[in-house]
Amino acid sequence: MLETLYRQNIIIRRSERTAATKLQSTLTIRVRVSSLDWLLSSMSSRLGIAFCRAANFKASLHRGARVSSFPRPSSSSLSSYPTARMTTLATFRLPALANEPNQHFAKGTAERQKLQDAIDALKSKGTIDIPVVVGGKNITTNDKVPQPMPSNHGTKLATCSQATKAHVDDAINSALAAREAWSTLPFADRAAIFLKAANLIGGKYRYEMLAATMLGQGKNAWQAEIDSAAEAVDFLKFNCAYAEQLYAQQPAFNSPGVWNRVEYRPLEGFVYAITPFNFTAIAANLPCAPALLGNVVVWKPSPSAVYSNYLLYNILLEAGLPPNVIQFVPGDAEAITDTVLAHKDFTALHFTGSTAVFRSLYGKIAKGVADGTYRSYPRIVGETGGKNFHVVHGSADVKNAVIHTVRGAFEYSGQKCSATSRLYVAESIWPEFKKQLIAETEALTVGPSENFQTFVGPVIHRGSFDKLKKVIDDAKDPKSNLTLITGGKYDDSTGFFIHPTVYQTDDPTHELFNRELFGPILTTYVYPDAEFQNILKAVDTTGGGYALTGSIFAQDREVIRYAEEKLRDSAGNFYVNCKCTGAVVGQQPFGGGRASGTNDKAGSMNLLLRFVNVRSLKEEFDSTPEVTYASNAV
Repeated sequence: MLETLYRQNIIIRRSERTAATKLQSTLTIRVRVSSLDWLLSSMSSRLGIAFCRAANFKASLHRGARVSSFPRPSSSSLSSYPTARMTTLATFRLPALANEPNQHFAKGTAERQKLQDAIDALKSKGTIDIPVVVGGKNITTNDKVPQPMPSNHGTKLATCSQATKAHVDDAINSALAAREAWSTLPFADRAAIFLKAANLIGGKYRYEMLAATMLGQGKNAWQAEIDSAAEAVDFLKFNCAYAEQLYAQQPAFNSPGVWNRVEYRPLEGFVYAITPFNFTAIAANLPCAPALLGNVVVWKPSPSAVYSNYLLYNILLEAGLPPNVIQFVPGDAEAITDTVLAHKDFTALHFTGSTAVFRSLYGKIAKGVADGTYRSYPRIVGETGGKNFHVVHGSADVKNAVIHTVRGAFEYSGQKCSATSRLYVAESIWPEFKKQLIAETEALTVGPSENFQTFVGPVIHRGSFDKLKKVIDDAKDPKSNLTLITGGKYDDSTGFFIHPTVYQTDDPTHELFNRELFGPILTTYVYPDAEFQNILKAVDTTGGGYALTGSIFAQDREVIRYAEEKLRDSAGNFYVNCKCTGAVVGQQPFGGGRASGTNDKAGSMNLLLRFVNVRSLKEEFDSTPEVTYASNAV
């Protein structure tokens, strides 16, 4: 039996002639598209089946069938294209997957010159005005906040309009209005948008993204490359692959005459994405991962990364993202958040930032749940801070451990949530380790992030500089129980520069083993070799309650295995004979537990599961003959 499906009429005429009776019948079916859209898009989301327009499968109908043409829509909005969609005979397959290759910008190469040209071009633009973007419209306000260059804080890279409560309300309403059309768009079409965005970031806009991240967020060329180009591309591509795998996960068993299936629906409401300054790639992942799955998003970017984030947002639009799917809402964090968390359709938080802020958000959401504010229980996904460790055993390769420690502690001026800030070294190798550590650290070039020779650039802003300066000043007090090994310098005359600094203490519970600094300051404890087991207990019980990343350096396999076991809850990402930073999408899913976050593992399918609402469907093909059971018979 054919169901009548309705929104816009399509007339299909089919003539059938049987050989026996030579009778001719004409079947006219009036089909209206809205229900057809619903039915087929529902199948799409639960089965991962791609769809195409009715005109494309004309040949699959019986001879004599015809499909009336649609009037051409006058608007380019997504909802203006009510088209019938039918299944193809097979699922679409995504392009082959691989991590984005890195460029290295060696001296004399064309890639270095292209990057230099992009840096020069961005500098020549002067101060860039960044709007609030709500409902596809750019909004400029009188209230603006500058984004200074960390390497030259007297120069404003950009000024950014600040969203008002009315703008946030409009952003939420615009996102919710787009939800139905976006969520019913076939996965293949949604994926194509983000795959194209990845292609644009990795190609057409690569050097612009690098320049924006270098000048705006203080990263050197290599750190900008592995972040705003490679990792951003990887997040967009790998999320598509993980979504494809997720949709394909269906019940393995069906009773006779039964078809079971699972639909991975988007969440009911809107997602709130709060992105940090320190990774442009995270700014790509936090709003885009939920959106890929059919969710709509209100995105609040960091004021210290707003230019690169705005560039990223415009790349998404160029890739075909409908304007209302992601709303770009810079502004006062507390004011925006209070408006968002008071809305009944708030359905998920996707956050990267400080532990203190995340705990505050968690508490506000919990209160909203207790007060019955929300339609459903909001999903909370957060990655916060870390007090990350390197443990160096007496059997370690000293040179390797030193190189990885210097990189782990001082790349991007220690402003990675995974940066090494706690160091534990066996007494037997400490003299040689210390000698090499000082030599490698003092050889690092400190300077403006756009200079290719720079290894350690500035910290992000005045607040960070002042906090780190105070730590260095306080360490000069004899009561601090800290011995300066190297560094201890700072300079804010032009940019916010903190020189890489190493301290040693004889107290494994010292404050600097528990307090996250988010800067290029490393604290060291030298332990007696015979106390290795005890030092692992100290590593686990200190660290400020964080459990993000950590590393063991040893050649003795039993030692490695022992450390892996004793520190199994101390880090969400654990490394052997390499630094505790630099997780690669698709290779090391990233996230930590305890105070470090919800450990939902960015760069994995597990993260995507947090942004779908799973529905089980059961269909029986046979009729049930009676109410009573066989056991009821007397």
